[in-house]
Amino acid sequence: MKPIKLKIKTQTQEYPIIIGSDLISSIAKIIKNNSINFKQCLIIIDKNISKKIVLKIKKSFYKKTIYVHFFRASEINKNQNSVNKILNILINKNFSREDCLISVGGGITGDISGFAASLFKRGLKFINVPTTLLSQVDSSIGGKTGVNTKYGKNLIGSFYQPNLVISDIHFLKTLPKREVICGYGEILKHSLIANKKFFYFLNKNCNKIFNLTSPFIEKAIHESCKIKKNVVQQDEKEKGLRKILNFGHTFAHAYEATLGYSKRLNHGEAVILGIKTALNFSLKNDLLKKKEYNLIINHISSSNLPSTINKFFNVKDLNKILSFMIKDKKNTSSKISLVLLKKIGSPLINKEYSTKKISLFLKNELCN
Repeated sequence: MKPIKLKIKTQTQEYPIIIGSDLISSIAKIIKNNSINFKQCLIIIDKNISKKIVLKIKKSFYKKTIYVHFFRASEINKNQNSVNKILNILINKNFSREDCLISVGGGITGDISGFAASLFKRGLKFINVPTTLLSQVDSSIGGKTGVNTKYGKNLIGSFYQPNLVISDIHFLKTLPKREVICGYGEILKHSLIANKKFFYFLNKNCNKIFNLTSPFIEKAIHESCKIKKNVVQQDEKEKGLRKILNFGHTFAHAYEATLGYSKRLNHGEAVILGIKTALNFSLKNDLLKKKEYNLIINHISSSNLPSTINKFFNVKDLNKILSFMIKDKKNTSSKISLVLLKKIGSPLINKEYSTKKISLFLKNELCN
């Protein structure tokens, strides 16, 4: 399949997303063809990337001065200390703002690399090469960067758009199925908040997408990226519309933090659980009709996606979950702000509820 090119245009940056197979072999050529020039670059590579691919990348840059920094990607390592290590390399190697930082890895690698790029001399060139389905359809688009703290997820960060995103489908073939499902959570979310037709496509073809069958996987990535592109272009800094991308995330981030970002529950799985919780809350508060609710729930069940929070939590965890929800960065008052669903394609933002109301709801969910 010929590579697909999608153009993102925000107030601060215009950049392409290129989706295709085996793009990594010609990464230097793709960068040059997109008019990105630099004297030297630092490549941050997730330690899970195979040596064979690392050699391909190095070979592609044979005419350039490159430095490689390997990063062990995990939510626990997504911290300021990891960012400082990158900044120290850039300072020691005397990088200028005209030089480049390239991230090769999943969303965590992209987030810390983008954050470091935004901080160094107030911004140097940044290229994102997302290697997981989750990062290809979500974190690589829109310029959100950041790190976690003991108080919660992504509480320190910046908006910093990349100069180029290269999404190579070839990377997905190395992923375990759990990681593909992780990315599917965000694809499903995009369909629910923006495009019922796309939801029906997923409902019909999810197994082909899980198996990375062409052209279904490319279409799923492309459609998902288009939805996020349209939202980000209208609201780069999350002042209004972009909040819809947080559907399910207030619950999801609290679930992840409650488990200490353990491997028991990865981000995409937490998002699916968060979507299910938000759907239940939407239904119980008469915002979502039962017919639409059943349509989505049947899809989650038939696709064998994670859907039961009491597999991971019990009532004893309730106060901990709530404490993280209260600290969520979207809150602007003492109430908890949620993104909910009226129907497929019609999300509701800025819905605020008291801690007591959410506590009673979650207690009921955890006891079922």
